[in-house]
Amino acid sequence: MSIHTPDSYHELLHTPDGVRDIYGSENARKQLVQSRILDAMHLYGYEDLQTPTFEYFDVFSREIGTTPSRDLYKFFDTDGNTLTLRPDFTPPVARCVAKYFMEEKDPLRFCYQGSAFVNTSSLQGKLNESTQTGVELINDASVYADAEMIALLIECLRKAGLSEFQISVGNVEYFKGVCQAAGLDEETEGALRDYISGKNYFAAEALLKSRGMKAAQRDEFLRITDFMDDREALKRVREATGNDRSRKAIDRLIDLYSAMESYGYGRYISFDLTLLSKYHYYTGVIFKGYTYGTGEAIATGGRYDGLLSYFGKDAPSIGFMIQIDSVLEALQRQKICINTDIRIEKISYRPETYQTCLQQAMELRRQGIRTILVPEKK
Repeated sequence: MSIHTPDSYHELLHTPDGVRDIYGSENARKQLVQSRILDAMHLYGYEDLQTPTFEYFDVFSREIGTTPSRDLYKFFDTDGNTLTLRPDFTPPVARCVAKYFMEEKDPLRFCYQGSAFVNTSSLQGKLNESTQTGVELINDASVYADAEMIALLIECLRKAGLSEFQISVGNVEYFKGVCQAAGLDEETEGALRDYISGKNYFAAEALLKSRGMKAAQRDEFLRITDFMDDREALKRVREATGNDRSRKAIDRLIDLYSAMESYGYGRYISFDLTLLSKYHYYTGVIFKGYTYGTGEAIATGGRYDGLLSYFGKDAPSIGFMIQIDSVLEALQRQKICINTDIRIEKISYRPETYQTCLQQAMELRRQGIRTILVPEKK
């Protein structure tokens, strides 16, 4: 039998490291921003999907290329199966779609919201529990699906209240094509991916030199560090690219830019061939959203055409995720006001007037007016 001391009660008032309470006006702003984003997703025809907070460990296995095992919250069920809190929504959605829509060939559109959990102490002030809202588009391999994703992301961020942001777009196929042409082994490719995605170009160049790579080949790798903001810049990179796989990756980005101009959103995007994700299931177009006031991306997304095959369904897919907490931080630091003022009618009552006041309150609630009953102070 445990005995609670005053000190132990004090400890119970606090949350564990990496999580926090959200209440009052802050919670109201968060709910409103989430609602606005979901409204934009629904206008594009995306249907709500809810997956469990925890899954079998294998849904996030190393082979699938998702969050490293050391960063997962793991535990066991009564049968001894290893379970984990979801760190990422895309693999659970892929599992769900493969289970219930195995034979479906038409495009499927789903949206979701909820908490994701990453168990690490090196988050530099970030929380271990984050709120995410996102979409997945299944069974559409076209560049127009890529454009729909980025256009929808832009509309979601605008609905949330942001106006100054940029979507940086890349294609992991360019990197893979250069690695393939250079004959790099898997270990070197992995190390190079980490260096380039971390913007550590000096280490990348040193690694390539240590592998005996000629200057011309090194230049092709390091060319991916060039900033590109229009179609002409992409064409110049294409002309200098020496392998078909990477050229096709650039062609995809050129076609994507044209589609984005059809939406009228060309000004929001730029191109960055160094974009590589810690999630290795991405297979093509990849993108991240940035704005002022946050050090990290507020949204990430990309194409993952091979992921569903791990669950038995071959289906091209693309999606994105918005970090709601980061969006709220950006709104606050940019001093963008989210009006959450809601009228709440307050009716005071005494025991002898309770019935009359109750009827008044019920009528106001039927009219959609938030109403509370409070006893009169003596």
